[in-house]
Amino acid sequence: MIKKLSILALVVVVQFQLVAQKKQPNIIVILADDLGFSDIGAFGSEIKTPNLDKLAKNGLILKQFYNAGRCCPSRASLLTGLYSHQAGVGDMVQDKGFPAYQGYLNEHCITIGQALKQAGYHTIVSGKWHVGLVPSAWAANRGFDDSFTLQNNGSSYFNSEPLYNDGRKVTFLKGDKEIIRKDTSTYLTQEITNFALNSLEKQRNQQQPFFLYVAYNAPHWPIQALPEDIAKYKGKYLEGWDKLRANRFKKLKEQGIIDKNWDLSNRFEKVPDWEKLSTEEKDKWDTRMAIYAAMIDRMDAGIGEILQKVKSLGEENNTLILFLSDNGGSADDVKNWNYVTQKNGTPGSVASIDSYESSWGNVSNTPFQLFKKNTHEGGIATPFIAYYPKDIKAGTVSNRVSHVIDIFPTCLEFAGFQYPDSFKRKKLTPLEGISLKKEFEGKQSDAHEALFWEHEGSKAVRKDQWKAVAENNQPWELYNLATDRTETKNLAKSEPKLLQTLIELHQQWSVKVGVEDWNKIKN
Repeated sequence: MIKKLSILALVVVVQFQLVAQKKQPNIIVILADDLGFSDIGAFGSEIKTPNLDKLAKNGLILKQFYNAGRCCPSRASLLTGLYSHQAGVGDMVQDKGFPAYQGYLNEHCITIGQALKQAGYHTIVSGKWHVGLVPSAWAANRGFDDSFTLQNNGSSYFNSEPLYNDGRKVTFLKGDKEIIRKDTSTYLTQEITNFALNSLEKQRNQQQPFFLYVAYNAPHWPIQALPEDIAKYKGKYLEGWDKLRANRFKKLKEQGIIDKNWDLSNRFEKVPDWEKLSTEEKDKWDTRMAIYAAMIDRMDAGIGEILQKVKSLGEENNTLILFLSDNGGSADDVKNWNYVTQKNGTPGSVASIDSYESSWGNVSNTPFQLFKKNTHEGGIATPFIAYYPKDIKAGTVSNRVSHVIDIFPTCLEFAGFQYPDSFKRKKLTPLEGISLKKEFEGKQSDAHEALFWEHEGSKAVRKDQWKAVAENNQPWELYNLATDRTETKNLAKSEPKLLQTLIELHQQWSVKVGVEDWNKIKN
């Protein structure tokens, strides 16, 4: 009898171990807003980001990861695994009168939340949503069990007072209920962190895996930060943008993120010579970058709190963590925008509305040129980190060309769930992304035949090492990204046939996904 019980106990243990081995991983996706390619330590920055740097050191860096060039399109692509036009968010959240630009997620796509709920996950989102203001596009109606979302663009970091003079209101939803942030002592980045922490705590001792999407608003303008965080960086930027770009460029090479043979792109044409600025101007610009750095510092601290919470749940080794940015650093100059409520109080406080403009945006996007909204590398290149101790070897650096559309199928493959053909009797658009799971495991993964971009007339296509790119109403340019990813040597005149082939590929893709002539849309 004792022998039979021992055998039975052994069988139970073995079965338990097999179940444990098959347990679906928890998944956390962390998205920064307007963070440039070189704005975290692991990608060349002087800004202190110890938590992200630790994830990079113990995980994987993808050196050639792309976003969709701006907030709404990138978020739509991340959430659906489609090009943003296919999901209905080819531009921002205003309806432009065409299916690809209706301004909210359409009925022919599902979100990661909707898919992973079917796979047995508890789903959570905290932060900036920005893929539609209509109820059908709300997180609570798109598969998320717990949601605290900033619905549209821009917000004071200390309260929800509107930023716009044209009647637009900054809206927050908790589930499907509108909430007003009145407490000016509560910093938005911390509030996003706190909701994520509280939601994770509810998962303690639960058998159900969780999916957490943390979409920080930082470091999007208005540049506002906690005084103690600003103090860490005040005075550290008085050497100016040229020296800072050179320092980051050097560090990126030393870290193996960029090729040692690439040239640093020229300083953006609208950025003045630092040495010709007055002492007062230098101090003003030093303060603005100190505020911006403080915002990233606080975001990294929040990420550290989330990592510590996951560890306290005993889930550190069974949680896949992905980090990226929605677009490159911004050149926005909100002081010249008449529809933004202007405030000229203490810089970095609730009484101030500022941006760090193209001068520091050019630094954020080191070594690339141009900015958010553009499809040159400065607008679409993102720092990308993946951490998962079970599959990812510490210190891995991959050169695989990847895109934000790849996140959705990656999550599905880790969850062991197949993308459906239809949802709620509506046919779904087939996924465009390719899973990165093999890449994370150190195996060769399938490559994209080509990748495409279009945002407000700015357009690009990348096939292998070749990239054709054109800003709105400007001629096409051609670059060999293997030898010149900083886009300093335009080969359009020397390789006209190759350029034409890429242009035709982009035209075919544009028809497929519903791209319209931006000059006609905006008028």
